[in-house]
Amino acid sequence: MKSTTKKLHVTTMLKLMGVLFIGALLLVGCSKPKPADDAELKRMQFDGLMGTRYTEFLMVWGSPIKKEFVAGVYNTVGLNHPAGSKDSSPQDKLDKVNLKEVEKEMKALSHVLNGPRLWTIDHLGVNTGKKRDFQGLEAHWVMWFPIPDEIREGKDLSYYVMSALRDTDMHINKGSRVYILDDPDGNSFVMKSASLIKDPNQKFEDLQNLGSRLKLAEGWKWRTKILEQDLVFKTKDGKSFIVQDDIGNTYDRVGEPYSNYKP
Repeated sequence: MKSTTKKLHVTTMLKLMGVLFIGALLLVGCSKPKPADDAELKRMQFDGLMGTRYTEFLMVWGSPIKKEFVAGVYNTVGLNHPAGSKDSSPQDKLDKVNLKEVEKEMKALSHVLNGPRLWTIDHLGVNTGKKRDFQGLEAHWVMWFPIPDEIREGKDLSYYVMSALRDTDMHINKGSRVYILDDPDGNSFVMKSASLIKDPNQKFEDLQNLGSRLKLAEGWKWRTKILEQDLVFKTKDGKSFIVQDDIGNTYDRVGEPYSNYKP
């Protein structure tokens, strides 16, 4: 069967990832340089993430005249936990964040709220930079995201396969449930985060029935299974491939050389 997979090159590592809705980046005004929030990096490891909430704040700097924009991505993982919880993005605190005010404080051109989201991995290792306070929600800088024209123009990139530069360590434990997209060529992608952006009512415990809700692109298939061994995500020369479904859930390619095996 002839593939209908569409491929775009996005020079970014995806942690992310879920920024395919950025109509807000049609920017005007003067150039604003990005801060040195990546000057000092610390490797951090996070376990027990499966099903827990996080949010990413994307603050945008660059030149509207040159149409060159880069977002600093600030992730709440490992922070802001209420007692007895691993929720790094409590809704009551998130509701109080005024990103327009944060935008002015950080001298940014614009912003995008990428979250809340639910982790569908068990472990994450990531280089973190400066920790900033987003009006009561703390978040670490985790990456620069050069924004492609397709995203600035607000195009729907559901079921488009994108290349991504990634330096994170991720794995899913044996016995965990995984959620899988198979493309028309037989390549498989395992979900690493579920989105609560397009569908705020999406529940972690309902993900196993997600296939009945998706409007899959031609030739794509969805399935779920319980892992019989740990799944370790890898990259090839620092590159991986990602895709989002039509609800905004994000998946990473698996199978050699992108993981230790293909579930």
